[in-house]
Amino acid sequence: MNKFIFVSGGVCSSLGKGVAASSLGALLEGRGLNVRMVKCDPYINIDAGTMNPYQHGEVYVTDDGAETDLDLGNYARFTSGPLSRANSITTGQVYESVIRKERQGRYLGRCVQVIPHITGEIKERILRIAGEDAEADVVIVEIGGTVGDIESIPFLEAARQLIHEQGKTNALSVHLTLIPSVAGGELKTKPTQHSVKAMQEQGIQPDILICRAPVMLDEPTRRKIALFTNVESGAVFTSYDVETTIYEIPLIFYEQKLDQVVLQKMGVESRHADLKAWYAMMDRFKARTAAVRIGIVGKYLDLHDSYKSIYEALFHAGLENSAAVELIKIDSARLEEADRAEDILGPSGLGSGVDGVLVPGGFGERGINGMVAAAAWARTSNIPYFGICLGMQVMVIDWGRHVLGWEDADSTEFNAGTAHPVISLLEEQAAVKDYGGTMRLGTGETVAEPGSHIFRAYGEGPILERHRHRYEFSNQYRREMQESGLRLTAFTPGGGLVECVEWPEHPWGLGAQFHPEFKSKPTAASPLFRDFIAAARDRASAGL
Repeated sequence: MNKFIFVSGGVCSSLGKGVAASSLGALLEGRGLNVRMVKCDPYINIDAGTMNPYQHGEVYVTDDGAETDLDLGNYARFTSGPLSRANSITTGQVYESVIRKERQGRYLGRCVQVIPHITGEIKERILRIAGEDAEADVVIVEIGGTVGDIESIPFLEAARQLIHEQGKTNALSVHLTLIPSVAGGELKTKPTQHSVKAMQEQGIQPDILICRAPVMLDEPTRRKIALFTNVESGAVFTSYDVETTIYEIPLIFYEQKLDQVVLQKMGVESRHADLKAWYAMMDRFKARTAAVRIGIVGKYLDLHDSYKSIYEALFHAGLENSAAVELIKIDSARLEEADRAEDILGPSGLGSGVDGVLVPGGFGERGINGMVAAAAWARTSNIPYFGICLGMQVMVIDWGRHVLGWEDADSTEFNAGTAHPVISLLEEQAAVKDYGGTMRLGTGETVAEPGSHIFRAYGEGPILERHRHRYEFSNQYRREMQESGLRLTAFTPGGGLVECVEWPEHPWGLGAQFHPEFKSKPTAASPLFRDFIAAARDRASAGL
């Protein structure tokens, strides 16, 4: 079975195409189909690795080390199919490949054009997902941007060609549009009509419409939309604003029979839907009785999507601990300006104090001393602390400065001339000049020491988590760090690199060099996030 579903968007951006596509994928998986997700991004960057987090949001890393758009994180949280660099297609990749082939003479001297060469490259990459994966039943392709954008035209044209070539039962168009509400709460369908017209001008007649609206569309409105768009009224669905969590959206679509309509249009025999895990997750959501406040001490807080996977992993961990997690976002630069970290993180500070502190990853010198102050406060105040990537390195810098007494202890990323480079550049990174795709990226194996927090979290066996960094714990300081009490509790196989540090005689103070947030799901929280929230919940329930 090779079926393709192309998910496009209209009217405006940020309607939730990624969540809609992921939710549809979850429903089809619930019907027993093997789903593969693909994101087509119209930007000319090769990947998202060098993009500003303020502009683009987080960079999601796959097992094979691809630096991708955050929508692949949605795919991973909603569906179970494998994700790799093949699942992220950008304009930059497409043009780079076509130009390389032209230089090699692969086009036999022909004039290289957008059609058929660029569109052909796009089609080849999409078809390869199905062709090289014998288990793939359905490939859902999300086309980034909005219909009408000049950047998206080659991808829409490639979709048009594939729909024509594969046939209507093998390739569907799902179009997501906006139904705005004007004064008095009246819903307006005109933007959707124009959006579908723009799709028709591209040669694509949508088979299914998903309308983003503040409320559920009534039957007369659905019939009106169908009449003006040549879409069956039974194929017009509503993605309305939820007051609970985005993870309820698959169940909302299921109640509207979206998956049944898709199966019918693809000519697939209807199958029993198994959504027990999703209903159980919602039961846990509704049954939360505890509440914890987690201080996120970071550098990119103005855009929520900059730490998207972190926030989602905290939510997942809250579900497993019957706790609602309140995020207290604290710009690390504010801590640098404060006289004491207690004034911001303590009972009289933001959010009336926090039950746990998390310092996420990041790059650059700005705000680092504020992060060090947050780590020092959590360590001396017995506040649960979780450091991820840079957050672990901050723990080591704090220990060097405030326990070992090396006032200039630092990372060579921030202070190349420090006399105590407790964090330093990987040896193989020393000669690297390019920024894109050159870090330690993708899945690596970690071995935990028995009796440690990390060992208790993961249990026996190797730990497989993803990395994205250039700098490491400096091995020259291992002995002094350990002799002064810092626990080094996980390493790469053979012990070559330190992967985890923990504070001694502390409720839960742990730093991991890898990024466990990338593998967390609403139905299966990351073990480290789960245990971190458990420690914060215990502190909150004890009234400390």
